[in-house]
Amino acid sequence: MKSPQDTKPESWHRFFGASANNIAWALAEHPAGEVNQRDLLNAAHAAAWHWQQIGNELQRMRALMLLAQAHAQAGLGTTALAYAEEMRAYFLSAARTPDWEIAFTHVVHAYAAWAARSKDKHAESHAKAVQAIAAIAGAEDRDIVQRVFRHVPAP
Repeated sequence: MKSPQDTKPESWHRFFGASANNIAWALAEHPAGEVNQRDLLNAAHAAAWHWQQIGNELQRMRALMLLAQAHAQAGLGTTALAYAEEMRAYFLSAARTPDWEIAFTHVVHAYAAWAARSKDKHAESHAKAVQAIAAIAGAEDRDIVQRVFRHVPAP
């Protein structure tokens, strides 16, 4: 990603928010035991902070999804599930949420529920994730979601 050529804070927030987001999602594609949890959490929180400064509601909710994922992967179930519940309410009620984002919503919620030891929520979201992934029209989008889903424990 190319750094901004201006001195506007908005440009730099966007640059650092997107950079930290990309790093955190790349880490989220690996098994929890192979990831430095501090790096994952730092990147997710940095992304969320930058998007909080300049992002719209969709960008802030995507950052919240990333926080839920990072906290779940780090075994921080209480905060993971709190973040996941909030972002799930947003994405499932939005009129034009794309199929891949619906799938990610269920994937991340399932992981957060697992980390929080909420067996019923975990099982329900895991089943919805399987269905939503199968419904993703684009093969590339489906592959991206599956790279994270493969690390979510089954019920």
